[in-house]
Amino acid sequence: MKKMIRLIAGVFLLAVVGCQSGNQPETDITASLVPIGEGWSQTSVNATIFRRNSVVSSANYQFVAYYDSSASVVLARRKHGSDKWELHQTQYKGNVRDAHNVISLMVDGDGYLHLSWDHHNNPLNYCRGKEPEELIMGDRLFMTGENEQVVSYPEFYALPKGDLLFAYREGGSGNGNLVLNRYDLKSQSWERLQSNLVDGENRRNAYWQLYVDDAGHIHVSWVWHETPDVRSNHDMCYAVSSDGGLSWKKSTGESYQLPIIEATAEIVKAIPQGSNLINQTSMTADREGNAYIATYFKAEGDSCTQFHVIFKQSGQWKSSVVTNRTHDFELGGLGSRSIPISRPQLVFLSNGDKKRLALIYRDEEVDNHVVLASTTISESFNWNSQIVSPFPVDRWEPSYDTELLRRNNTLHLYFQKVGQGQGETSVALEPQMVNVLEIDMTGTFQKTQE
Repeated sequence: MKKMIRLIAGVFLLAVVGCQSGNQPETDITASLVPIGEGWSQTSVNATIFRRNSVVSSANYQFVAYYDSSASVVLARRKHGSDKWELHQTQYKGNVRDAHNVISLMVDGDGYLHLSWDHHNNPLNYCRGKEPEELIMGDRLFMTGENEQVVSYPEFYALPKGDLLFAYREGGSGNGNLVLNRYDLKSQSWERLQSNLVDGENRRNAYWQLYVDDAGHIHVSWVWHETPDVRSNHDMCYAVSSDGGLSWKKSTGESYQLPIIEATAEIVKAIPQGSNLINQTSMTADREGNAYIATYFKAEGDSCTQFHVIFKQSGQWKSSVVTNRTHDFELGGLGSRSIPISRPQLVFLSNGDKKRLALIYRDEEVDNHVVLASTTISESFNWNSQIVSPFPVDRWEPSYDTELLRRNNTLHLYFQKVGQGQGETSVALEPQMVNVLEIDMTGTFQKTQE
């Protein structure tokens, strides 16, 4: 049964006004929580931001993937418009005590599921569904058979006409490279696009976020990671491809010589090491192909770490501060971290000819609830924020159904309470319900003057 939650800004005003910038609007966001089944919760492996994807839709169904308490990969599906889920425990398992070892899920243009799971510097795990829109998965497969022995951070992206893009890191933290593969729908096979798009030169690696816009342009931004310690993150860089990932340019139109290295990368926001700069966040683009990058860091002179959106406007890269947080922390150390705020997810939401840029995150300042901050695009952004979660979610990070948003302008989030210890340690937490949180911002558009 679907659980309906009415989330009115006035009710939560005191909870969010202390950590947000801008004026609080009289918005009315409606959220529906749809339960699926119980999932592993002692680490954040089911609810990290670099799950591309946790939830994804085909023409007829929505699919969800997660680890259950036995560490098995579970797939679920429901027909669009239904709250009834069909669950299937697959033959595959993962190391759920390491939050890096996520499950990534995608549907190709013919409706076949593609699944990759359980990676942290180990050989590629990949399989495909046996039939279109079905939950039964086939045997483990190679993609190209090359550069597939030391894999981390598998990510799927849908391309125009049904092909897929697959990104992953080859190598370790501080000395890895960004690899891109493309799945051809007609031949049902993978080909290598880039064996080394962004090269760490055996001294560093790029932690990226990627977005494919409506025209098929591939946007990628990244921070450099000098050592396994997250304190070494620095600088936000950018590249874009208009030919399916074969050639790449800077935002100025200047062509890159591949691979991209630190000396040649376009820096769109200079951020020094030791700035609490987080890696592996998100980005999006508007209908005109303009990129927007979400992150958090502590700017020079600031007393607290804030969420930022980096974007190009009137030929210049700029940064908008989303929040006015007051409780700071120190970001540092090796491996998975237990952090008071989540990494942010960034999306565009539309209503007719109106559109809003929305940032989604979790924050201890509001008792680990989920906040949605949104703004219209103008010379000066005015961020308005509201809690959208029915209960706290501990160390959850946002991921969403990218294809449902693209097709129907509908925002559905993977939603599960999870814990996370420092490094690859777990916390004592019973299995928690996996849900889809359906967000309806109609009221926000109706009451916002643009």
